[in-house]
Amino acid sequence: MGRLEGRVAFITGAASGIGAASALRFAQEGASLAGFDLKESFEGDWAAAAKAAPGASFTTGDVRDHQALSDAVAAVKERFGRIDVLLNSAGVAGGGPVHLISLEDWDRVVDVNLRGTFLASRCVLPLMLEQESGSIVNLASVEGIEGFEGGSAYNASKGAVVLLTRNMAMDYARKGIRVNAICPGFIETPLFQDVFGNPALEGPREAIRDATQLGRFGRPEEIANAALFLASDEASYVTGHSLVVDGGYTAGHRFGISKLMGLA
Repeated sequence: MGRLEGRVAFITGAASGIGAASALRFAQEGASLAGFDLKESFEGDWAAAAKAAPGASFTTGDVRDHQALSDAVAAVKERFGRIDVLLNSAGVAGGGPVHLISLEDWDRVVDVNLRGTFLASRCVLPLMLEQESGSIVNLASVEGIEGFEGGSAYNASKGAVVLLTRNMAMDYARKGIRVNAICPGFIETPLFQDVFGNPALEGPREAIRDATQLGRFGRPEEIANAALFLASDEASYVTGHSLVVDGGYTAGHRFGISKLMGLA
């Protein structure tokens, strides 16, 4: 029996990257799926997830649009009768030093990453409150728990998601609803490629890889595994937690001493 057998999962940002990988992983564990994404078409992992979860639905919409989210959640309730898992995976990159970032870019990043998480949760929580059960998993970032040069808007939005997660966990724990976050490191997703695929960033890209203790970037399915754990009953005593999955990036710093000891 799968770890999410009989559960219904609503996933934002479901068309690609971590959202699609999580949808596939959830489907493999028996979940019914409802995806929500700005993209009008999808392929790869979501298509595989939909195939693995008969009856999976997909809605094209923007997480900044409260009405679109509300309508999508109402459709999921009508179709499946419940939502057991909300994965807030929709996100965009953006930043720059504060004196240079445009107001439009700041608003776009904060609106998608933070407001989108808030709005999706706001739409799903009444249903979870009726059920007196549910698991919400928010996608934050290691950049939400420590600084990263040039990442003002992104880091601010993800840091706010971490604190929002803690507050939601306190507010809803006595109603049987757990709320946790995942703080991925640098994961090879389309979003990552959009930023670090620029040839001018080859040097910083390799420096980040070297600063990651495992010596490589992460894969979307590795974050999906963490999301599955937090969504499942295996994490029944875990709430208000921000799970770092970063290959050791935030563990500390390397200065060549391991090499002197024959360990690198």
